[in-house]
Amino acid sequence: MGALRTPPEKWVEQGLRALAEGGVDAVRVEALAKALGVTKGGFYGYFADRDALLEQMLDTWERESVDDVLDRVEREGGDEREKIRLAGQLTLSERLLPIDLAIRDWARRDEAVAERLRRVDNRRMGLLREKIGSFCPDPDEVEARALLAFCAAIGHHFLAADHGGRLRSEVLGRASDLLLDIPHDGPGH
Repeated sequence: MGALRTPPEKWVEQGLRALAEGGVDAVRVEALAKALGVTKGGFYGYFADRDALLEQMLDTWERESVDDVLDRVEREGGDEREKIRLAGQLTLSERLLPIDLAIRDWARRDEAVAERLRRVDNRRMGLLREKIGSFCPDPDEVEARALLAFCAAIGHHFLAADHGGRLRSEVLGRASDLLLDIPHDGPGH
């Protein structure tokens, strides 16, 4: 009986973990094999080279962060505002957020990755436009709200500012309410 090979999904998953923790330069075949507790020989049974692994990692990230999110948002239902919030929670989950941020950094140095990120972000913005457009009739305002929502979701991870005694989560919640046109009842809402 032959030895069991490490399936390609395990290599991709370990590659995504390495990417999230250390950037694209941390995705090295030897380091992945060591983390998986295997030799690197099995890697070449599935991937022609490191670039092939990187491509599959990007495919997995795109599927999980867009296709799977859109499928779940439509499956779970709710009103359009609830769908926007769910999409944001899923997209920026504990698993996907570090990968997303690492890909954004990688895209700054690699035009093919930048193009992939542009495609993903355009699909995400498309969802925001569609859902916001369901309660906001002005196309210019829809675009502005979608942009602000996306920028807040990504950008707040890079912001080091304090919020005048308020918790970041409170400020983000109120910003979300403003963008989604949800009335505010005043302090302590």
